[in-house]
This record gives sequence, C-alpha cells and structure tokens, in this order.
Amino acid sequence: MIRFERTGTELNLPLATLDHSMSAGDAFDEWARQGKDQGMEERHWHTAKHVLSQMPVEEGDTVLDLGSGSGYAGRALRETRGAGRTYGIDAAAEMVHNARSYTQDRHSGFLRGDFEHLPFADDSVDHCFSMEAFYYAEDPHAVLAELLRVLRPGGTFYCAVNRWEENVYSHEWEELVGVPMVLWSEREYRAAFREAGFHVAGQDRIPDEETEIPAEGDFPTEDWETRESMVERYREYGTLLTVGVVP
Repeated sequence: MIRFERTGTELNLPLATLDHSMSAGDAFDEWARQGKDQGMEERHWHTAKHVLSQMPVEEGDTVLDLGSGSGYAGRALRETRGAGRTYGIDAAAEMVHNARSYTQDRHSGFLRGDFEHLPFADDSVDHCFSMEAFYYAEDPHAVLAELLRVLRPGGTFYCAVNRWEENVYSHEWEELVGVPMVLWSEREYRAAFREAGFHVAGQDRIPDEETEIPAEGDFPTEDWETRESMVERYREYGTLLTVGVVP
C-alpha cells in the first residue's frame, strides 16, 4: 500500500504502475504479476467481511463479484453461506489467473471482462458484491443497468467503495494512479441506483477498526501528518456501502 504524506492518501498500486496511459486492467495485471493481490485481500477484508456478513445469501444462491481480485469474497460465501455458484469478473487477466489458482472448487468461476457487458442471462443471479472496484467502471450507469438485467427480482447489489466525494483522502487517487475513476457523493450513489431501477435499501459507512493507529506522540509518521487525519480516514470514513434491491 502506498500513502502520500501530504494528505494521508492511500493507494493500492505500486509506484511502478503510475503510468497515465494505463487502463485499470493494465495496472492490476502488473500488480497481480507481482503477487500483490493477496495483500489487497488482507487490507480489504477489514471491512469486506462486514459487508459479506450482511448479504442475504442463502444456500444454493448464485453470487457475482465485480472486480473479484484474488477471489476471496466468492470463496468466503461458498464456505460460510453455502452459495451454490460464485462468479468473479475482473478486468485484469492476471488477477483472474491467480484467483483460479487459489481454489479447486468447481462451483467458483472467474472470468476476464468488463462490468458493462456481463456474460449472464437475464434474471440469472441472486446477489452481487463489489469491493473497491465500482469506481473503475467506464460507464457506471451502464453497469447498474446490466446488474438490473442479470439480477433476479429481489436480488441485491452490495456496492462497497473507499473512494467517494465525502472521503477527502481519496480525491487524489485518479491523478496519482493515472487511471480514470468515478468520484460520486453518497447522494449521487443513491440517485444513480434509483435511476437505474433499484430500490436503495440502505447506505452506511463501515469503519475500519483493525488498521492500527499509533499514539498521538508518534505523529507525524512517514505516512500521516496527524493522528486526527488517520483516525478520520479509517474510523469515520472507512468504507461506503450502498445496497440496492431489484423490485
């Protein structure tokens, strides 16, 4: 993880990938080749596990993971909730390759693709999860329309992001990484879900209670200028979760 001291901003890409000609797939291919996908899993798990525990997944359900990375979410839902089938979609071929290598479960599949064109039939998926990936979509409104198409009536979309308008520590990520990123406010997320046809069942910030925050006397650190900023980033902002339900 990279943090920039001037703002306490954290990024999940090594400096070698900060190339403004890169796509998200290119950037994460490089990261996966360096074996950094499992580090992403460890960091995201702090709040992702709380999101996954809220999902109304029942035994036999089909679950889609947008931006699946190492595939940890699908594995967890298979092991703990009895999901019948899990599918992970990722733009990075190397991420897909790694995810496939981490499981022998024939009921967990991983595909390379974009979020705007999902290779699933209408009304064929029960639930969708996405952690730290939705804001990489080239056309987020098209993604929501696709999800409404493939999700069954009563199906849910649990969309978790660490980059959004109210989280001021995430504003520089696009410039620093060189990959286009959506920057919506909490209200804009709700409005976009409703415009696509979802009911918004809820929206909340999930604090990261596990990232260790040093004592006041240890600041400034290499990563953060003040303890207050670090507390605000992890304990107050954490992860934004927006939940949509198909009518």
